[in-house]
Amino acid sequence: MSNKIRILCVGAGNMGSSHARAYHKLDAFEIVGIVTRSPESRGKLNEELGGAYPEFGDFHEALAETSPDAVSISTYPDTHGPYAEAAFEAGAHVFIEKPLAETVAEAESIVAKARESGKKLVIGYILRVHPSWIRFIEIARTLGKPLVMRMNLNQQSSGAAWETHRNLISSISPIVDCGVHYVDVMCQMTRSRPVRVSGLGARLTDDIPEDKINYGHLQVAFEDGSVGWYEAGWGPMMSEMAFFVKDVVGPKGCVTIEAKDAGGKGASADVDAHSKTESLRIHHSEVDEKREFTKEDEWIDMSDEPDHDELCFREQEYFLKAIQEDLDLGDHMEDALNSMRIVAAADESYRTGKTVEL
Repeated sequence: MSNKIRILCVGAGNMGSSHARAYHKLDAFEIVGIVTRSPESRGKLNEELGGAYPEFGDFHEALAETSPDAVSISTYPDTHGPYAEAAFEAGAHVFIEKPLAETVAEAESIVAKARESGKKLVIGYILRVHPSWIRFIEIARTLGKPLVMRMNLNQQSSGAAWETHRNLISSISPIVDCGVHYVDVMCQMTRSRPVRVSGLGARLTDDIPEDKINYGHLQVAFEDGSVGWYEAGWGPMMSEMAFFVKDVVGPKGCVTIEAKDAGGKGASADVDAHSKTESLRIHHSEVDEKREFTKEDEWIDMSDEPDHDELCFREQEYFLKAIQEDLDLGDHMEDALNSMRIVAAADESYRTGKTVEL
């Protein structure tokens, strides 16, 4: 009898494919099925993995037929709630890509279902397993308070990438989909309660529904006086000039991710470039009696950082550990809800024109 964790893989896009590759490599997992609406996408992924896995076009049918121990959900956010809750009801652990859901209420319902079922829920916050981002956060915590955190991820997309973004926009705005990563980073840096959020948005194309936006910007204020901004835009009109800004300033200086190669032409639509750091630059604010700097800037080389597939592999190692060692994921789930509340408040602020108090 096999002691492997039988996992159902749902979704075969960039994230779903990378997670499936991780399960395929990890001996402790056994893939019992690949689920997508598109026969082409699941067939392509299955072929890459050796063509040995059952394929399904319907999630609920696959769940009933395979009775998995765990389910990995990498689909559009509008399916996250019903898929995750069905998985918990079937007695399965759940790994789910960010954002946890379309709305805070749905996200809270998923977490409540996880607690009720006693099964594990791990949310795909890939930067939490990235050594360079872990170091970035550690250095930011040495800069004093308050912190000023500036981050963005604009993506100039065309062809298949723009098609993916257009499909996502029908479900969720860029500021919510991508923003959860970076406000989560801000919360880790400040270790303070977010208190106030403002948001802006713009519809830069007629190629999306009239009530949707493809650009968003949020500002968040924390109880300790720290402030942060984040912007995200998708589409063929977006500039690549400043698609990647990751910079934190405090009284004692600043730390910046400088991704020179990752910021090259076409990089903003490259999923592998989104997690690259390449180097961290640390600047010290200390000056002498002439107000001249007393220290040179420091550079930390991050050229040996893991690629996108390796980061997804590390996420699945954590999911495996959570299941095997019965880890307490209470803080992990609450942090995911916290970041959801911030980006949802930004979306509300854009739509109402008012700052949202948390």
